[in-house]
Amino acid sequence: MARTVGDFVVERLYEWGVRRIFGYPGDGINGVLGSLNRFGNDRITFIQVRHEEMAAFMACAYAKFTGELGVCLSTGGPGATHLITGLYDAKLDHMPVLAITGQAPRTARGAHYQQELNLDRVFADVAEYVQEAEAPAQVRHLVDSCCRIAIARRGVSVLVLPGDLQDMPYHDPPRHHGSVSSGIGYARPTVLPHDAELRRAADVLNAGDKVAMLVGAGALGSSDEVETVARKLNAGVAKALLGKAVLPDDLPWVTGSIGYLGTEPSYDMMMECDTLLMVGTGFPYSEFLPKEGKVRAVQVDIDPSMLSIRFPCEVNLHGDAGATLRALLPLLKDRPAGGAWRERIEHHVREWWKTAQERAMAKANPINPQRVAWELSPQLPSHAIITSDSGSCANWYARDLKIRRGMDCSLSGSLASMGAAVPYAIAAKFAHPSRPVIAMVGDGAMQMNNMAELITIAKYWRTWSNPACVVCVFNNEDLNQVTWEQRIMQGDPKFEATQRIPDVPYHRFASLIGLKGIYCNEPDKVALAWEEALAADRPVVVEFKTDPEVPPLPPHITFEQARKFASTTFKGDPNEAGMLAGVVRQVLGGILPGEKE
Repeated sequence: MARTVGDFVVERLYEWGVRRIFGYPGDGINGVLGSLNRFGNDRITFIQVRHEEMAAFMACAYAKFTGELGVCLSTGGPGATHLITGLYDAKLDHMPVLAITGQAPRTARGAHYQQELNLDRVFADVAEYVQEAEAPAQVRHLVDSCCRIAIARRGVSVLVLPGDLQDMPYHDPPRHHGSVSSGIGYARPTVLPHDAELRRAADVLNAGDKVAMLVGAGALGSSDEVETVARKLNAGVAKALLGKAVLPDDLPWVTGSIGYLGTEPSYDMMMECDTLLMVGTGFPYSEFLPKEGKVRAVQVDIDPSMLSIRFPCEVNLHGDAGATLRALLPLLKDRPAGGAWRERIEHHVREWWKTAQERAMAKANPINPQRVAWELSPQLPSHAIITSDSGSCANWYARDLKIRRGMDCSLSGSLASMGAAVPYAIAAKFAHPSRPVIAMVGDGAMQMNNMAELITIAKYWRTWSNPACVVCVFNNEDLNQVTWEQRIMQGDPKFEATQRIPDVPYHRFASLIGLKGIYCNEPDKVALAWEEALAADRPVVVEFKTDPEVPPLPPHITFEQARKFASTTFKGDPNEAGMLAGVVRQVLGGILPGEKE
């Protein structure tokens, strides 16, 4: 059989280091699927998902957990458009992902043919590079450009392959005018700021008495450098959501998450510092950073477009996080260990963890969702990978879950899409089959699309060297984050028509498809449920019946937010009694007159 264009595409991807492709079949991409079959599933493994959006999420997560190019595949038309959300997740979190899609035959293009869409236009915004192939000799430089640009720019590339082209005989580009030849390979350079800029940054940091640091996803892989700089500056360190794994939470000067999902120590540190060092973070909410003009600031980022767009920094260092911090270290003055600022931060952190435990163990009906995350922390296996969905569960993941050194964790960060936790967990298991993986998911996301991907787990878990994969479902029959945003941000009562969702026995569904299902609706059995789930001989869905009236909102509530919340009681919230009790216990004790936590 003659070597086809599809054969060449598969071979070229292998030469670029691709070993896994997440996708769903369709006749528009059959030529490539046949080539994958001939090439050998042991060389490039095709992981069949339930929906193309999940394939794109998995490709993004695979890139996050490996540092490699993530690849997803679909047919044309609706298969291709289904990829969009997961690809935006990769775009906004700066992950290298290649999407390969089918297309209507070239001879039918422009004739309103079945599943014919102008995919180059569809993907124009999400992709750094998107091209539809037209001739066999063009495919070589398209594949090479897709891979190189996605890796180099840490973004999305899309290769559109018409169905008839995939089966045509492949030939290299001819050597004549109008033809181009390309090659394989790309090694990311180490980017460092100029020495003069490093000295300027050091001058700012050395002059500070109360230094705060904020680290994000760009600092992952630079934990040692971040810790050494923090110790030298006697700084406290807050973590943006995507930077949760940069430093372990057992360091006494790590204040935890920041922002709406953040902690009191992080907020207090930002309001009280005189100097700020931001490393690899695009944390979006400026109101949680110091007031403009009150502090001097330095920022480090590999992407110059992210510099000084959240806070006006005096020195902006364009460079790799680890390399830049290593270059900065010799310029920083040695300070006596401790000091009043560091001691104040450590005191706030100690008090916060006491408060967090009290809140997690507070009574609820039936289970306090904070307790689910709190009880998991001490049982987390070494080198575990934790994923979270968006919604209220992300609050407990951010605030209550203690990360230790050697663990990894992530979620849909800048896009904050529902439905990413289970595909992220699946990608983590394919990236690191021997490591235990835990996904934290709300019931809304489970119903949206994550239940279907449990079938993907059931299909593949026996291929993993360690079957430990736990999906934790917070079942509160409520789209909880939005319910509380309606109350606090808008001053509106819960809107039952939009917020109430059906009660589904997720653990039973797991059992039906060959996984282990665990159900827990008793607070004192939360820890036992986790112990049973983590010791199982197969993947597990552990379902906790949680209280929707435990507010998933920041512990530092503004007076205006409190006023709007109070107004909902005059408008008749359907769960008024439970809502008021939950809020007074959890959040408003420091604001409402006469109430104490």
